[in-house]
Amino acid sequence: MGRRTTELPLAAMYRILKAAGAERVSDSAKRALAKEIERYAAKVAERAVKLARHAGRKTVTESDIELAK
Repeated sequence: MGRRTTELPLAAMYRILKAAGAERVSDSAKRALAKEIERYAAKVAERAVKLARHAGRKTVTESDIELAK
């Protein structure tokens, strides 16, 4: 079995692409979407952590995520 290159399951990427109207989805498209989503999520997470720390908290909250988007 191949080594996992993303944290997100490729089956979820397939479902997202199918829901968007794709008739067929290549494995490379699933991997590319997962990497792009992970890149975006990492940026949001970093900003959310900074917001929590600025507020004097160790816990990241839903509102931190909302503000970090």
